[in-house]
Amino acid sequence: MVIKKLTSFLILLLLFSNIIDAQIHTKGYEKKIDSIIQTEFGNENEPGGVFLITRNGKNLYRKAFGKANLELNVDMTPENVFQIGSMTKQFTAVAILMLEQQGKLTVSDPISNYVKDYPNGNKITIHLLLTHTSGIKDFTKMKSISSIAQKEMKPEEMVDFFKNEPIDFAPGEKFDYNNSGYVILGYIIELVSGTSYEDFIKKNIFDTAGMSHSYYASDRKVILQRAYGYHKKEQGFVNKTVISFSVPFSSGSLMSTVNDMLKWQQALLQNTLLNSTETQKAFQKYKLNNGEEFTYGYGWHLKDINGTPDREHGGSVFGFKSMGVYIPSEDIYVIGFSNCDCHSPTEVTRNIAKATLSEVKTSSKKTYK
Repeated sequence: MVIKKLTSFLILLLLFSNIIDAQIHTKGYEKKIDSIIQTEFGNENEPGGVFLITRNGKNLYRKAFGKANLELNVDMTPENVFQIGSMTKQFTAVAILMLEQQGKLTVSDPISNYVKDYPNGNKITIHLLLTHTSGIKDFTKMKSISSIAQKEMKPEEMVDFFKNEPIDFAPGEKFDYNNSGYVILGYIIELVSGTSYEDFIKKNIFDTAGMSHSYYASDRKVILQRAYGYHKKEQGFVNKTVISFSVPFSSGSLMSTVNDMLKWQQALLQNTLLNSTETQKAFQKYKLNNGEEFTYGYGWHLKDINGTPDREHGGSVFGFKSMGVYIPSEDIYVIGFSNCDCHSPTEVTRNIAKATLSEVKTSSKKTYK
């Protein structure tokens, strides 16, 4: 009897959810989203972007804007592949948790267990790297970064580049967004797994989640449906600055599509990659040494949209910007990519999430009356 009642309740819940989704998926909603996006991505002859909105894993909106390639006058499509910049950190964090799940490390380990000669490595844990609270110098803020920007660097060479810089604060004293920490995490993934970061991510995440159009970035490989990156100068658009992807490495060197990013989100939600205990570690808030809570988990900012908790992260790398927002309570996922660092999807994506959340709540009230 209990099982029958529970089944009936779940069926009703699914029906109500489908009714709400149908109410949202209207021309009025589509126009509202179009207008939000066109404030930043309105010129069809410029580099553009792609936006995807889903609820309960189903598409509410999926559109492309502008050009994927200016030289060849190629329109953007929803299938285009973008560099996702710092959204890479989500994958690095989950890879670390996968290794923890396999019993090969723990997030409380000091990094000196793996990078033997790291200064004060016995006081810096993997957890502190994941949460941007380690105090180590962010290599992107070092003036000498230009000297290596186009060099092919091994992970240990990248770590050597910044490891002897003075720390900005004592480990655990404050939150300060830090790319160096995620480079060290990528190096640890290689040391512990015995394979390259690129191969680990492909085999354990991309292949497992069915993300067949996601890659470790390359300017030399032929990547089908690649969107080309641009900067905007006074005289017009120019091709993006060339960098070696071995420099941002595990802090910002992955590529993907909006469809693949939905597969990523679904794999996390369904515990395809991690068990629920490990997954929860990525999505909980942590505290500084003084007991103050900060709004970052492992690879995600933990904020809110009009008081409703969300998980979000953006990315920026020469020629590209990205932003993703997930609202767990309503299973709303919004992802936006841009192929010019002159167009930011950050506020656009948040505004879309805000509008969609409002539509869901309004439709829920109508349905349950």
